[in-house]
Amino acid sequence: MFKAILLNKTDEGLQRELTMVTDADLMEGDVTVNVEYSTLNYKDALAITDRAPVVRHWPMVPGIDFAGTVIKSNHTDWQAGDNVILNGWGVGEVHWGGLAEKARVNGDWLIKLPDNITAKQAMSVGTAGYTAMLCILKLQQHGITPDMGDVLVTGASGGVGSISTRILSNLGYNVIASTKPGQESEYVKSLGAKKTIDRAELSEKGKPFAKERWIAAVDCVGSHTLANVCASTKYGGIIAACGLAQGMDLPVTVAPFILRGITLAGVDSVYAPKRNREAAWAQIAEHLDVETLETNTSEINLDDAIQKAIDLIEDKLIGRIVVNMKA
Repeated sequence: MFKAILLNKTDEGLQRELTMVTDADLMEGDVTVNVEYSTLNYKDALAITDRAPVVRHWPMVPGIDFAGTVIKSNHTDWQAGDNVILNGWGVGEVHWGGLAEKARVNGDWLIKLPDNITAKQAMSVGTAGYTAMLCILKLQQHGITPDMGDVLVTGASGGVGSISTRILSNLGYNVIASTKPGQESEYVKSLGAKKTIDRAELSEKGKPFAKERWIAAVDCVGSHTLANVCASTKYGGIIAACGLAQGMDLPVTVAPFILRGITLAGVDSVYAPKRNREAAWAQIAEHLDVETLETNTSEINLDDAIQKAIDLIEDKLIGRIVVNMKA
């Protein structure tokens, strides 16, 4: 038997508990992994608190990513002892996820843990960092270089935003971070942001076409924020959109697209092909300042994950949270 957080829906509502399950309880898959670390993402917190319909199969073990060691495999790519990472693929939504000491999954969903980072470091990055790197690769593929102007990151104190800020800064880009004033503003400056702006400046209905301010952006927020980001993007610029923290609506006009030729690029991290995943993790391993990341990462054990998920939803946490399965 092993520990897992288990969510279930009953007539009385959501039930969540840390409990013991067996290998026989695990869902179908051709690779079984001894989970060493997972991480607590905003999507996990939504699932654990039932604030959004993230879970689509009951009962469910949440956790959209994990890092660990293969203990059994019927997949040609993997054998016992391999160190692996999983991000997305509906894990924690329709397939039991990473907030458990073991996981059984489809081997096609796994990629190799880069040799120069540990399982804990990988989960300090987690799906948030992997998504951030997919966004940054979009900017680079568009031809955005550090000498072309400022790059905006919205939701900069969150998971994707904070790692985007750190990596972009390490790559030499001048980052403007949109976040709350105060502690969060100081936090993103410690990650390398050259300037911060109050997120309220972008969160209300704005002009359809505004003064040019940045050549590119990573947007984690959506809604009016993304519309305002588009309106102030410089000629030929690009916005990589990966989140909807403010909402999934987009009250934007065609003006910045047809008058400035900007590009709005959607970034999906859940079902991204393996080659994109491997490229993102290779870049993470090369460019992320893991030591700095770890200073902004809190480690908890599985027993604490439910309460920390509630704290995350209530906006009480800053930085990354890794879950040590063996603590």
